[in-house]
Amino acid sequence: MKTPYHKLYIKSLGVALLSTVLLVSSCKKSFLDVDPQGQQPAQQFWQNQEDATKAVNAIYANLRSWENVAFPALVIESVGSDEADKGSTPTDATFWLLYDTYTVTSTEGSLQSFWTGQYQNINLCNQVLDNIPAITMDETLKARYIAEAKFVRAYSYFRLVRAYGDVPLRLSVPKNATEYNIPRTPREQVYAQIEQDLTDAAAVLPANYAATDLGRATKGAALGMHAKVALYQKKWSDVVTLTNQVMGLGYNLFPDFEKLFRTNNENSIESVFEIQAELLQGNPDASNSQYSQVQGVAGLTGGGWGFNVPSAELNAAFEPNDTRRDGTIIYRGETTPEGDVIPSRVPNPMYNQKSYVPFSQYVSGFNEGAQQNIRVLRFADILLMNAEASNELGDATQALSSLNRVRDRARGSNPLTVLPPVTTTEQAALRAAIYKERQLELAMESDRYFDVIRQGRGAEVFGPKGWKPNKNEVWPVPQTEIELSGGLLTQNPGY
Repeated sequence: MKTPYHKLYIKSLGVALLSTVLLVSSCKKSFLDVDPQGQQPAQQFWQNQEDATKAVNAIYANLRSWENVAFPALVIESVGSDEADKGSTPTDATFWLLYDTYTVTSTEGSLQSFWTGQYQNINLCNQVLDNIPAITMDETLKARYIAEAKFVRAYSYFRLVRAYGDVPLRLSVPKNATEYNIPRTPREQVYAQIEQDLTDAAAVLPANYAATDLGRATKGAALGMHAKVALYQKKWSDVVTLTNQVMGLGYNLFPDFEKLFRTNNENSIESVFEIQAELLQGNPDASNSQYSQVQGVAGLTGGGWGFNVPSAELNAAFEPNDTRRDGTIIYRGETTPEGDVIPSRVPNPMYNQKSYVPFSQYVSGFNEGAQQNIRVLRFADILLMNAEASNELGDATQALSSLNRVRDRARGSNPLTVLPPVTTTEQAALRAAIYKERQLELAMESDRYFDVIRQGRGAEVFGPKGWKPNKNEVWPVPQTEIELSGGLLTQNPGY
């Protein structure tokens, strides 16, 4: 019997760690330096500090794989929401519509690809956690590497549990054949493990790094991710405690919303965690991120494929003079702030400006926008989580303070009368204002779909598109995984 992917742990680290996740160094992201030869046999690996470094760097490299940031991630985490449409041309990649209309079945390939991508991350993390403790090396660095692996493992399990509900919880590399085939673990237990990993990570990770390690997981990233995990479980007191800790670590809102997402402002004061990407001259294979490429303006040199485009509903949701609208949406016929003319002939009326890389940065032979980092967690989200949890606990004063910090930035140079601060202290009205602010602030960042579901508003918001309660809270488990498990894995209700 073939082995399902969550049970498939590649024995040859020369393949698992190096050959499939190549990156070489750059001046600002040198920690992503991975040996391009990738031929070190497994039996010679895990010998020294250099091996440990290669293994941890491979974890970060895999985070920007196709499965993690391109089609599979976008159909699972974005297009099902009311803020995004398929995009491109009507006949191109029509399987996206199965997610947009909630008619997808368990055999659709992106379900498997997303599942595979998360378990690839987890596998790499588990190899580090199983093997680094025995290496003789600098003990402080060892502890940090273990904490980084726990952070990424937690992040990947969070993505899995949101998407599929109960999932197999694998915390180590199988030692024999009897350990490969395991059932789904109840989501509550998965969440508990995620929280434990993030607690462990936050206790060890530094608040910041030197320039050569910029982009690694930090204490703020672990605390902030823990806050988000607590938010999904409605652990309001924990959310407030965790976000307060992050708010004390020196983060702030970047002053210009549109410029926040450009490549020269990556890892800014607002960045809590970003997936690192780089265009490395002479090495297209290592410059492999397709996050920007698949969402770029279609039909233009330096643009992209034109998928995952803003919807008319999102466009209409912004208040007049909210600077975030022009910072989120590229319109057909406009000239971007960076000087790119978007002609009226492009296929779609709108594109995602947050994933946009100016066309002048395109290098022939490379993926368009290969250098664009993926913003996973921003300080604005921390503030909005703090606002939501504070409101749920009856602290309207704190909720308004955090909420209006975000709203103030959205106003830009506009007078207060154009985009006024929120003032209501009535809990239900303030809750609605916070939900609205999350919609606008985090638009097109793969947050909206699961955000609405965890708020209990799936039928209200997505019902017109075909969303059904007691089914569409999660996607189907990939059928291939069920078959390869011999039926040990079970399907979600309704599928």
